[in-house]
Amino acid sequence: MSVTPLDATQDVVSLTEAICNISSVSGSERALADAIEVVLRAQSHLTVLRDGDALVARTSLGRDSRVVIAGHIDVVPIANNLPVRREVIDGEPSLWGRGTVDMKGGVAVQVKLACELVSPNVDVTWVFYDHEEVDASLNGLGRLSRNHPELLEADFAVLCEPTAAVIEGGCNGTMRVVVSSAGVKAHSARPWMGKNAIHGLADVLARLERNQPDTVTVDGLDYRESLNAVMISGGIATNVIPDLGTVTVNYRFAPSKSLADAEQYLRSFFDGFELEVTDASAGARPGLDLPAAKAFVESIGVAARPKYGWTDVARFSALGVPAVNYGPGDPNKAHADDESVPVAQIEACFAGLRNWLTK
Repeated sequence: MSVTPLDATQDVVSLTEAICNISSVSGSERALADAIEVVLRAQSHLTVLRDGDALVARTSLGRDSRVVIAGHIDVVPIANNLPVRREVIDGEPSLWGRGTVDMKGGVAVQVKLACELVSPNVDVTWVFYDHEEVDASLNGLGRLSRNHPELLEADFAVLCEPTAAVIEGGCNGTMRVVVSSAGVKAHSARPWMGKNAIHGLADVLARLERNQPDTVTVDGLDYRESLNAVMISGGIATNVIPDLGTVTVNYRFAPSKSLADAEQYLRSFFDGFELEVTDASAGARPGLDLPAAKAFVESIGVAARPKYGWTDVARFSALGVPAVNYGPGDPNKAHADDESVPVAQIEACFAGLRNWLTK
């Protein structure tokens, strides 16, 4: 199969447009991975490894420190939003279409800098990975950390996820639990013969409604926690008193808390109800008190803010590598059918990372 050519010498906005127009819905990243691989292997200053549809390109200049700059190449399903269009949106020249926000603008910045920076002031590991938008067990960065952990060793990491070109440090953790209410089946004409499990969930919902989530300061950033019912289920027929009702609850917790801390909090919060943890990922401290992070913030010249959603910076944190998010695009527009990114944000991130890696 022929490879769609990418021209890394064109301006970063045009490169973003070209990368967006190579469809790479999760599970179908090969065409884009092939195109990026061809460009990277043409660079004599890079050593390239491919694992599935993930790519790692490294300099080996013997610098005193090494940084990782990473981004995922997959997108959520297309919704009549390709090919990308150039439009003026809210007065700003923009790219409109799938992937412009999450996160092919960041990927284009990575590709262009990986090719241009023959002699950066630190050694750089450029990482492009697959399957970020689907089940965590498929995540390409997770696979790389299992298969080639030595390639992800670094003093600092930047994940080019959309942040509207500001620095977002660390990320909240996330835990999903199913809270259950037990009952006794009966005919709905004789409810006194049973016990309604769905009615029993009223207390669960009331506790959630009364709850005032904490704001927790971690390494100088204020992380807002949240605790919300996200699904509710119960009942087997319209003439039967249900014997089971469940509420799925999502807890987003500050990165200073461990998974054990989060589970203990939820079991205490829902005391009296059965609780099952169905999914959990620890957060990541921002590490902004560390020298490498301080230098990055100073170089970019914008104040850092907390990341409320979970991102793959947590995977770097688990490897002992402090990491931040920094990339073009408003994260509130990620996955939207009308996804769009101001051109100025792509250019700002390109210039910011280039300055940091060369000054």
